[in-house]
Amino acid sequence: MITSDDKKLLEKKGITEETIEQQIQRFQTGFPFLRIECAATQGNGIKVLSKKDFTQCLDRWRDFQNSGGSILKFVPASGAASRMFKNLFAFISDNKPAPETDFEKQFFAQIDNFAFVESLNAACNSLYGMTIHQLIDAGRYVDVVKALLLPEGLNYGAMPKALLKFHKAVAKATRTPLEEHLEEGAQYAANNRRNVNIHFTVSPEHRAAFKKLIEKQAPKLEKVWGVKFHVTMSEQLEKTDTIAVNLDNTLYRDENGQLLFRPAGHGALIENLNEIDAQVVFIKNIDNVVPSRLRAETVRYKKAIGGYLLMLQQRIAGYLKTLEQGSPSPKHLNSMLQFLETALCTRNEATAQMDEQQLAEYLFKKFNRPIRVCGMVKNEGEPGGGPYLAYNADGSCSPQILEAAQIDSSNQHDMEIMQGGTHFNPVDLVCYLHDYKGNRFNLKDYVDPETGLISNKSTGGVEIKALELPGLWNGSMSDWNTAFVEVPAATFNPVKTVNDLLRKQHQ
Repeated sequence: MITSDDKKLLEKKGITEETIEQQIQRFQTGFPFLRIECAATQGNGIKVLSKKDFTQCLDRWRDFQNSGGSILKFVPASGAASRMFKNLFAFISDNKPAPETDFEKQFFAQIDNFAFVESLNAACNSLYGMTIHQLIDAGRYVDVVKALLLPEGLNYGAMPKALLKFHKAVAKATRTPLEEHLEEGAQYAANNRRNVNIHFTVSPEHRAAFKKLIEKQAPKLEKVWGVKFHVTMSEQLEKTDTIAVNLDNTLYRDENGQLLFRPAGHGALIENLNEIDAQVVFIKNIDNVVPSRLRAETVRYKKAIGGYLLMLQQRIAGYLKTLEQGSPSPKHLNSMLQFLETALCTRNEATAQMDEQQLAEYLFKKFNRPIRVCGMVKNEGEPGGGPYLAYNADGSCSPQILEAAQIDSSNQHDMEIMQGGTHFNPVDLVCYLHDYKGNRFNLKDYVDPETGLISNKSTGGVEIKALELPGLWNGSMSDWNTAFVEVPAATFNPVKTVNDLLRKQHQ
């Protein structure tokens, strides 16, 4: 099954034959659906901060910053923007003489409102000797889109979102998501020395472009905000790539007989996150940014959930020190259990039958884990993946972020729970990565390997199956202490398609 050439490829990527065998086995068995108790809602899994809570959280965050606490902002930014332009790629492929769909009509009708319009106009002049509107008047709509997406033009179809012009700024300036994340970090993640640590995950082919833009723009933003940026980058490790198989679960080989490996989704980034040496780490997607004039609410809530995290961590650290000293009183054990069940919403019916020693050991194991606070937004659209209370292998039930694919669509009870979900996950996390003694956790110890995904893809016109590792904020953090906090919809402004940039939040 594995040839000598295969072995050379595996060695180069750092992947063992045993890993390949395990992945093939996983294709054959699939992943189990997760058993859910209920959707997390206000008062049952989702914390709603009162005005008093909010003030306390902001104060706690400010104290941590002033004390010189270790803070870092982690931004997954390696993905290409190709899906953002899916509709426009189809427009080129169909070679349409004029826009037909509502999406296409909106794109061309409001083309002047995009931040990249001046660059696109220059590309059109360079390629065709005509402006955007001259091309449109001549019915050459496809040429305009080619100038935007293809390598001979702006090449936006192959670039990462981080480097695209998202927003217009003052004096005809523009801002990329990378710049917006730098500025956002300066507003809530600076320490007492005004140092701002930001880490971007990037693809190898775009690292140089990231570096060039950072070197150009970071000094300007440092002067505006009175900070010093410390920007680092990492790439998704080749050893986390997963093998592709045919629909019958046999190894897929291309026309040259070579195996095909695919990036294993954002879950592979747990390896990158595990290398971060910081106490507190904010995690946010690259495309969820707004211009500075609309950012105040985001900054306030980032500080608030950071402060809430620190208050949880302080309580947990105190409990762990007490448990480590040994023989806490029954009253104290009960207080700890109540905190675990209410503040962290982690429950286990088996605790009722535990003696004091067993309960102390159970509590120590549950508390001595990485901590995350996840912002949750009210669901005003279609229900699907989001915050749930789900069962774990040890029989406990705890807060989990699930994708719709992890829930059994043939189970009426589970589907009713999903349909009744009130919130969704905007990927708005703040994490505490050190234990109560100040040592870094090995984050790979807290991944649930049973929570990956299998999806159908195509390559060269052939249908194949692909394997995704447990998602970074799904199964890769399954065994963390987790708290969900409601955040306003104003903090969630993703750009999934190019026309999302026409929404008022991005203008």
